[in-house]
Amino acid sequence: MASTNEPGLKRTLTLWQVVFLGMAWNTPMIYFSVYGVAVEGSSGYLTPAYTLAVLAVLLTGASYAVMAKKIPISGSAYTFAKKAIHPNVGFLVGWVLLLNYLFAPIIAAITFGIFLGAQFPAVPTIAWVALLVGALAFIAIMGIRSSANVSRVIVLSQLVFLVAFIGILIVQLTQGTGSGTLLSAAPFLSPELTIPMAVAGASVVVFSFLGFDTMTTLSEETIDSKRTIPRAIFIMIGIVGTTHVGISYFGHLAYPAFTFANPDSAAMELMMVVGGSALSAVFITVLIAAIFAQGLASVTAASRLLFVMGRDEILPKQIFAKLHPKRKTPVNNILIISVLSFGALFIPLDTAMLFVNFGALTTFLFVNISVINLYLKEKTSYNNSFKYQLANLYVPLGGAAFMLLLIMMIEPSAVLVGLIWTAVGVGYLLYMTNVFSKPLPQISRKAQPE
Repeated sequence: MASTNEPGLKRTLTLWQVVFLGMAWNTPMIYFSVYGVAVEGSSGYLTPAYTLAVLAVLLTGASYAVMAKKIPISGSAYTFAKKAIHPNVGFLVGWVLLLNYLFAPIIAAITFGIFLGAQFPAVPTIAWVALLVGALAFIAIMGIRSSANVSRVIVLSQLVFLVAFIGILIVQLTQGTGSGTLLSAAPFLSPELTIPMAVAGASVVVFSFLGFDTMTTLSEETIDSKRTIPRAIFIMIGIVGTTHVGISYFGHLAYPAFTFANPDSAAMELMMVVGGSALSAVFITVLIAAIFAQGLASVTAASRLLFVMGRDEILPKQIFAKLHPKRKTPVNNILIISVLSFGALFIPLDTAMLFVNFGALTTFLFVNISVINLYLKEKTSYNNSFKYQLANLYVPLGGAAFMLLLIMMIEPSAVLVGLIWTAVGVGYLLYMTNVFSKPLPQISRKAQPE
């Protein structure tokens, strides 16, 4: 049994604080910061790509909700697979998940440098990256409530902008811009669109919906987590899915022939076309704040995953499981992630996104498998109802199939790097278990009291 003086996180977060932290990682404005990459990855068919992505994450989000109720412990997919399948599988899932979590702060730093660099070209990119990384580390070390409060304000400003942008598109459509109609199947259907193209697009834009995994890393810091985390997951997917599909739909109707010169700054070009310099100025202000919030949520979530793996002695406990004596935040982890974030100076945005997607989709696959495996192990006469089977068998089966399909559509080079990273994890696992002759270090731990 875990000792009473084992490092513990502080349970203070409410439903909407969890939602805002998840959406801060997800950042609703990510639609625009990766707009050019998403258009190219979906061959221009953004609306069907986002629609398929929403369906995929709804199925997997349901599996996360099931696992968050049954295993309300920080660690997300790592903890779920460890408890529901096998500790060795859990380790490998956590290892692959690290690829997602460690690259997310890098993406924030990349986009921060891109957009501020475009506004102030005389300032070197390294200065913007250093500014962001330093500010994120300071706030993250101050504590989870500081992160949640900052995230709430920034997320609300993003949602106001997205709704206003959709409103502008609707007004322009009613005034005759583009198709001049609000109802059309054109954004969803095209003679040139094929199912593989739509799925390939979904495998790219699914990056915009990955924040619900970070919510489960906050389970031990959330009040009534068994009830709060599942609700937060569906609230976030609903809000982000509605806004992203809505912008894609009305944007296609209003500007079906829109093209851009540079995918990295495609959103800026779109703003100039839709609303001129005034809209562009508001856009860049909200976007920079959104990138900051996404970076903060990424550092928060990644540091918690490293903390759990350190607490379990999967990673060196004296480094990764150490908490600040007063703030109760994993300072070492935050500093390590901050140093790694300087990789933004060398890694292209589209490459970083592909690595995140590989890590996320692979772990999503195993969360669905975890639900199925737990169902098969715990099957009794009590849980043979159709409702229970739907949530614990049929929905995760659909989610797992969707994740496999999306993984198959990821760029082969990203899959190769992901497999190499996984192979390194397998080597580390063999070392820790002496080629499976002994179990992984384990801490018998129950969730903290609600």
